[in-house]
Amino acid sequence: MDAPTRRTDTRRKPPAVPADGDLVSVMDRLKSRVKRLRFGEPVAYVYNPLDYAWPVARAYFERYGCGPKEVLFIGMNPGPFGMGQTGIPFGEVASVRDYLKLSGEIASPRRVHAKRPVLGFECTRSEVSGQRLWGAFAKRHPAADDFFARAFVLNYCPLLFLGETGANVTPDKVAKEERQKLEAICDEALLEAIAVLQPKHIVGVGNYAAKRAALVTGRDDIITLPHPSPASPTANKGWEKIARAALAKAGLSDYL
Repeated sequence: MDAPTRRTDTRRKPPAVPADGDLVSVMDRLKSRVKRLRFGEPVAYVYNPLDYAWPVARAYFERYGCGPKEVLFIGMNPGPFGMGQTGIPFGEVASVRDYLKLSGEIASPRRVHAKRPVLGFECTRSEVSGQRLWGAFAKRHPAADDFFARAFVLNYCPLLFLGETGANVTPDKVAKEERQKLEAICDEALLEAIAVLQPKHIVGVGNYAAKRAALVTGRDDIITLPHPSPASPTANKGWEKIARAALAKAGLSDYL
């Protein structure tokens, strides 16, 4: 009689918790490593919010980033009116100030596109993606501490890319060799963050983040949420309802 076939576990072995053991140190290394990278067309401007908005970002990691967490939500990279202003993933100003209750000094990148200034908490434009995401979390968890007791939100890539016109350039549109160097750094940081946070479930907000999370971890149970960007036709047809249904299907209805 043939021996029973064993299913091969394709997951990567979880990395050891970094020696420093905290998310602040992981993100501090990440901001320094990506700062050394250089980019050509179609990228004309690079903003590193973890650098110029570090006081606010650090406060976010210190206050809310202690593991373990049940769920880790992973976005793609900063938007010009969200994390690009505040240093917080999906960091729409009102959400960061009023829901997350964070504040701090925010400087400005050395090279800034005239159409995309960094005004920090003085920015009057609202990032729709952040408004939708944090707004949905706030409805379910009116106190941010209740949400973060079990969950956390990170961006896979900490850099904001702009073209010559000021248009947003997503990481998947960066030149191949440059993107590969960037992704190697971001992959390592994500694994370190996962080691610190020890999430049972990982949710990619958008296809790019979900695919990177699956590739980095080797897990086949990554959950994908539609991205809340207004550039997505699906998101504009009731993003919150669609996202809630996706989480409910995965048994995570407590979060939205």
